[in-house]
Amino acid sequence: MPLELENPDIQQRFHEIMELGNMEALHEFLNKQNISDVAELINETPEHEDQIISNLSIHRAVSTFKILDFPTQKRIIQELSPARTAELLNALPADDRTSFLEDLPNAVVKELIKTLNQEERKITLSLLGYEEGSVGRLMTPDYIAVQKDWTLREVIRHIRSVGKDSETIDVVYVVDDKGIFIDDIRIREIILADPDKKVEEVIDNRYIALNVHDDQETANQAFKMNNRVALPVLDDNKLLLGIVTIDDVLWVASEEFTEDIQKIGGTEALDAPYLETPFFKLIRKRVGWLIILFLSEMLTATAMAYYNDELGKVLILTNFLPLIMSSGGNSGSQASTLIIQAMALGEVSLTDWWLVMRREILSGFVLGSILGLIGFTRIFIWHLLMQRGIFQDIYGQRWDLVGLTVSFSLIGVVLWGTLTGSMLPIILKKLGADPASSSAPFVATLVDVTGLIIYFNVALFFMRGILL
Repeated sequence: MPLELENPDIQQRFHEIMELGNMEALHEFLNKQNISDVAELINETPEHEDQIISNLSIHRAVSTFKILDFPTQKRIIQELSPARTAELLNALPADDRTSFLEDLPNAVVKELIKTLNQEERKITLSLLGYEEGSVGRLMTPDYIAVQKDWTLREVIRHIRSVGKDSETIDVVYVVDDKGIFIDDIRIREIILADPDKKVEEVIDNRYIALNVHDDQETANQAFKMNNRVALPVLDDNKLLLGIVTIDDVLWVASEEFTEDIQKIGGTEALDAPYLETPFFKLIRKRVGWLIILFLSEMLTATAMAYYNDELGKVLILTNFLPLIMSSGGNSGSQASTLIIQAMALGEVSLTDWWLVMRREILSGFVLGSILGLIGFTRIFIWHLLMQRGIFQDIYGQRWDLVGLTVSFSLIGVVLWGTLTGSMLPIILKKLGADPASSSAPFVATLVDVTGLIIYFNVALFFMRGILL
């Protein structure tokens, strides 16, 4: 459901103006509202979204368009007049425009690029030319560059001259006469220093920079580890190509988080909000993993068939199958989720695999021992109550062997589950795959099969020659 406006009077007043058909009053009214309120108004009244964007000043229309979700942006572009579409796309910052265009079909992108002026078209084609998911797709060429032999007075004059067209004026970038990056300097340092000082006297040559071919996750980590609002983007020769701002990285981080959560749940990442994803596309996104998991579960049936004779002799073992299988799957899912999150946050790297393995072996043993003790205690208490005639005897005279089988099986299965769940994301990362693909359902299915083998072999160990 759409969010309610914080101020319902805005929506009421909007409808009143629309009923009067006074476009001049509508234009004045919309341009007095907060951008966030206008965006919520669009979400509340999708039938008027194109009229709302059309009656905003171009600057406010751009600011509103940037914070809308992609499906809404797409609808608005389809509904706007060609002239307004061209005006809006040309006014959008290059990085936001690229982010919007890269999610559209190629045929649509070609038509929209035709509406751009020559300069903006050149910039957009350049950004779209970088590989998908790279920093090159995120960067904007709208930044302030100065040279090291300028005085700070000249820098301030330059900022006043070109600052309105820059993505941010919080950071100024120092380059040589060929555009080679030298350093960056914060506006605070420029304002507080002596205006007659030269730039080279203020810079410290300590900077953080991104390469244009870095993946966007690298940019996310760089911002997380450094207190910056923007970072320069360089090519392999240290030529300054653009900058990436923190707002763009936050959007990327949010999208990647959503994608990882969907993958962990055992489905392909959705390209649009759930309710706006076509039904058959939703089926296609989900059926692949379900088929893989179903075929994997067939191995469980095969494993059980192999131990049919043992099951026939000690039917009580079947009562604990769900407990054994779910405990192993749950421990594996826990471990995989923790490791995937740790890797996403940069807390765990590939070189930490031995530390992770050692930690999870110990964790698996302790967790399995706790569950094994609980399992044995449950069987023991049942036996005591059976002796008093409260419960029916279901474990027989060798209840102790059943208890030991369940207890040691839980230790083995939980230990294997945590080890598998923790190592699989690291192995996938090493192979260049997405660690989130080692989803909890996949780990659970894998542990189910091996858990059965562990369970029945433990039973053979304790019961061979006695009950088996």
